[in-house]
Amino acid sequence: MPAPKSWEPLGPNLKAILAAEEDPLLALSEARIPAIICRRAYPPAQCQGLITRFIERGLMRDPDEEADEEAPKRIDIGTSLGNKGRDQEAFLHHAAGTHKLFETLFAGYDNPIDLMYNVLSDLAGDKQVMVAREPDGRRYGPAIFRVHYGGHTYRPHIDHVTLREKRFDYAVTRFEHQFAGVFCFQNAIFEGRSTQAILHRCLWTSDVQDAITTNTFPDYAQNHEIDHYRVDLEQGDLYFFNTRLIHEVPPVEGDAPRIVLATFIGYSPDDPEIYVWS
Repeated sequence: MPAPKSWEPLGPNLKAILAAEEDPLLALSEARIPAIICRRAYPPAQCQGLITRFIERGLMRDPDEEADEEAPKRIDIGTSLGNKGRDQEAFLHHAAGTHKLFETLFAGYDNPIDLMYNVLSDLAGDKQVMVAREPDGRRYGPAIFRVHYGGHTYRPHIDHVTLREKRFDYAVTRFEHQFAGVFCFQNAIFEGRSTQAILHRCLWTSDVQDAITTNTFPDYAQNHEIDHYRVDLEQGDLYFFNTRLIHEVPPVEGDAPRIVLATFIGYSPDDPEIYVWS
C-alpha cells in the first residue's frame, strides 16, 4: 500500500500560497491541505496595543488581576451565531451592536477585520467576499474576538451551521462548505508549547460523530491511522481551515490568555459570493 501524500499547509505568505495553488480555497474545501497560513499578517505591536484597549474598556478582564472562581474561562467580544442563533431577531440585533462597536474599537490601529477580509479576497479570486446577511439585508457579526483563560479547551469537534448547529433558518446554510479564519492576537505560550489547534485528516461523518459523542475520537484516530497537523502560531499570524475537519484546541496553560480574532466563512465552488460571519 503506497504511503499517503504529505499533508502540509500552504504558506507562509500570499505570494507563496498563490504560486503553489491556483485555487487555494478549493484545495481547502477538498481537504487536500490542512490549512492556509499567513505569517505576520498583522503587526504584533498592534495586537498588544488593542489587547490593552480591550482591558481599559472593560471588554475583557485583566489577567494580572485575581479572578473570581466563577469568572468565565471564555469571553466574547462580538456576536456568536453558535451561542445566540436560537433567537434570530436577538442575534441580528446583537450583531448590529457589534458593527457599531467595531466602528471605533480599532481607531489608531490597522483594522484587523478589514485585513482578514482582504486576505480572503485575494485567496478567493473572482468571488466577492462580504459580511453574511439575511435576504432583508440585516448583517451578521463580521468577526469575533475570543478570549480564553487558563484551563479552557476544545475537545475534538467540528463547526458547521447545518451539520452541528442545524441552523436551517439562516441564509448561510446555502453554502456547501464552511471554513474558519483565525488571527492569533495572543497565544498562551507555556514551557515552549504554542499550539493553536490540532487539525485531523478526517472529515466529519456520522461514524466519526459517534466517536466524538462518546469522547473516544483519540482511539478512533489511532485505530484508523488518521494523520494530523499541529497549527503553531505566533502573534499576528492568520490561518484558514475547513471546519468539517475534526479539530481540537489544547488547554490554555499559564497566566496569559489565548486571544484570537475569528470568523466563519461560507464557500461553494460554483457560488460567486463568499459570506463571512462570527
